[in-house]
Amino acid sequence: VVIGLFSGSQLSVSGPAAGLTGVVGAALIKLGGTTNAYEIFLASVVIAGIIQIIMGLVKAGVIGDYIPNSVIKGMLAAIGIILILKQFPHLIGEDIDPEGDESFLQADHKNTFTSIYYSIKYLTPSATIIGIIGISLLIFWESKFIKGIKALKLVPGALVVVIVGTLLSEAYKLYAPSFILETKHLVNLPQSKEVLFSSFRFPNFKSLNNAQVWITAVTIAIVASLETLLSIEAIDKLDPLKRVTPTNRELKAQGLGNMLSGLLGGLPITSVIVRSSANVNAGAKSKISTIFHGLFLILSVVFLPFILNKIPLSALAAILIFTGYKLANIKLIKAFFDKGWDQFVPFIVTILAILVSDLLIGIMIGICVGLFFMIRSNFRSAVFVVNDNNNYLIRLRKDVSFLNKPIVKQRLEEVPENASVIIDATRADFIDKDIIEEINNFLCHAHLKNIKVEIKKSSHKQMHLLFNNVDDPNSYIPKSTAGGH
Repeated sequence: VVIGLFSGSQLSVSGPAAGLTGVVGAALIKLGGTTNAYEIFLASVVIAGIIQIIMGLVKAGVIGDYIPNSVIKGMLAAIGIILILKQFPHLIGEDIDPEGDESFLQADHKNTFTSIYYSIKYLTPSATIIGIIGISLLIFWESKFIKGIKALKLVPGALVVVIVGTLLSEAYKLYAPSFILETKHLVNLPQSKEVLFSSFRFPNFKSLNNAQVWITAVTIAIVASLETLLSIEAIDKLDPLKRVTPTNRELKAQGLGNMLSGLLGGLPITSVIVRSSANVNAGAKSKISTIFHGLFLILSVVFLPFILNKIPLSALAAILIFTGYKLANIKLIKAFFDKGWDQFVPFIVTILAILVSDLLIGIMIGICVGLFFMIRSNFRSAVFVVNDNNNYLIRLRKDVSFLNKPIVKQRLEEVPENASVIIDATRADFIDKDIIEEINNFLCHAHLKNIKVEIKKSSHKQMHLLFNNVDDPNSYIPKSTAGGH
C-alpha cells in the first residue's frame, strides 16, 4: 500500500521476492541462527530501506537503463516458463513444494523438471478437474464473445476462476465425497487473529555494532534494488499505454516500504514481476489497483481467512499458468529469432540461465552475452577496408577501441609498396590511443615502401592526436619522400 502510494509506477505490485530467498536464509545463518537472529535481521531490513532511499536520492536508478532489451524480454519469457513449470504440479494436485517457489532446486531435493515427473505419478483427479476448468475459463474469457458483453468484460477472468474453483471444491463435499480436496490442496492461512498477530516480530537495534548487520543490509539493498529495476523495466514494456516509470522515485518508494516492513517484522520486498504481470493481465490501468491489492490482502487475511482457506491451489495454479503463457508465447520467441543472432542468443541464454539458476544470476549471464555481441558488432563495423588495384580506403567508424588494434595493424601491414592509402576518420566518434599509435607508426614508416597517405577527419570534431604532427591532415605525404611524388 505504502509503496503504491509513493511509487511512480502505474502497474507494478510489490511483495516478498524469490530472488531474496537465498539472501534471507544466508543472513539468518550468519546472524547466529538463533531465535533472536530474525529480530537482528529485521534491523538489517530497516537499514537496507534507508540505503535504497539514499540510492534514489543520488539517482542510482539510471542503472536499469543499461540492461539490453533482449535480456529484459528474456527475463519475462523465463518468468513465464517458470510459472508454467512450477505451477503444473499444483494444477494436478501435487502440492509438496510451497506455492510461489521459483528456485530451480527445491527444498524437497527435487528440481523444476523432476518435480513435474513426480507430480504426474501422484496426480489428484479432483484438483486436476478444477485446474483444467480454470484454464479453459481463462481462454474463454479472452474470446471476442466475452469482450463483446460489457458487463462480463469488467469482471477479471482470474476472479471467475477462483469463484468457480471454490464452488466446485465445495460441491465435492456435497455430491462427490471421494473427490473432497485435502487441506494440503487448499490455501492455508491462520484463522485465529491471536495466532496471526502473535507472529509479529520487531527489529533489535542493539545489534547495530555487529558488522554482519551492515553487510546484510547492503546486500539486501543492492539485490532488492536490482530486482526492482529489472521488474520495473519489464513491466513498462507490458504496459499497453507505454508509460515510463521514474526509477529514482521507485527506489525511494521501495526503500520506504522496506523500512516499514522491517519495523513491522516483515521480509524485504521488491517490485515483483509475477504479481505485476497478473495485475496487467487483470486489466489494471493505474496504481489504484496496486493500493487496493494491498488493502484487500490485509482485510482478507484479518477478516476472511475462513473463506480464503476454501480456495483450491489448483485454481490459483491455472491463473498463474495462463499468465506464464502470456509472458512466454511462441510469437515472442519467433520475433527475437527474426531479429538476428545478436538479439536471439542473449534472449535464449537469459531464459536458460534463469531457469537453471535464479533471476539475478540469469540476468547477469544474459548481460554478459549481450555485451559480447555488442563488442563483436563494434569490432566488425569499426574498421572498414576496401581497395581498387593499388588504391586503399581504410575507414574508421563509430568507436574504434583497443580491441580493433589487431585488425588495423593487419590491414596496414597488407598495404603493398607504391600504394595510395586514404585513412578516413570522419565517421569516428572515438579512436583509442593504441589505434592512434599504430597509425602513427604506419605514417612514420610509409616512406620505406613509397606509400602515399591521405588522412581525412571531420572539421567539426576535435583534432585527434593522430594529426598532431601533420601539417596538412587532409593530404599527408611523408616529408622524406615528398620530393619523389
